[in-house]
Amino acid sequence: KMLFHTVVAWEDDFTGYMLDYGTYPDQQRSYFTLREAQKTLGRAAPGAGLEGSIYAGLEKLTDDYLSRRWRRDDGAELRIDRCLIDANWGQSTDVVYQFCRQSPHASLVMPSHGRYVGASSVPFSEYKRKRGERVGHHWRIPNVQGRRQVRHVLIDTNYWKSFIHARLSVAMGDRGCLSLFGRKPAEHQLIAEHLTAEYRVRTEARGRVVDEWKLRAGGPDNHWFDCLVGCAVAASIQGAVLPGTEVKANPSRQRLRLSEIQRSRR
Repeated sequence: KMLFHTVVAWEDDFTGYMLDYGTYPDQQRSYFTLREAQKTLGRAAPGAGLEGSIYAGLEKLTDDYLSRRWRRDDGAELRIDRCLIDANWGQSTDVVYQFCRQSPHASLVMPSHGRYVGASSVPFSEYKRKRGERVGHHWRIPNVQGRRQVRHVLIDTNYWKSFIHARLSVAMGDRGCLSLFGRKPAEHQLIAEHLTAEYRVRTEARGRVVDEWKLRAGGPDNHWFDCLVGCAVAASIQGAVLPGTEVKANPSRQRLRLSEIQRSRR
């Protein structure tokens, strides 16, 4: 019915500043739910079907936000370096891939897929890296094959949801803190509800202890929570690293000449 989005500026150490969040179409009120939304993608694109209205909404949002500049306190201007678009909803997957392939912002946009990696699951760190893949901190970008032909990112959502809550728990002013804009906490009531729409269950299996996130009873909206996860992963892709969580590179194999192997056996 509508697209949820967030914009976060991150420092290299994952100190974050939420610059903006909202929906397309803009609901023009401070409190709403997806179920009761009156301003929908379909109404914003009369005559278009579901896929067409999603595509038009993505065009509007990216043309607006990816051309914007935000000014820092020191006067420097910032632009969005990476935009992840959730492609997990089955009815929108193909149109998201089509949009990312055809968009004039194709160098900035990338489809993303959340993966539920529980305590009994194989963690991303134990996957065998394939040729052409990029593997980061609880995310990986597979080599592309098939008709979609668009690089996409797979995300360990359990890990990154815990990561977002950890950043929100850091004291203001400390490294790794995620802060919201403005001076009136009441203005952020709705996004606070999205961020608390799930609860964690600490689970142990296969020698691993993992926070597994569950949606609360009643199915409250959690879409801005998912958006923040995408923002954090986008920052990680761009090089942000929380101190102490650096990904260790696998040692490369050293190539030896046959003559060297023969000498070593003598």
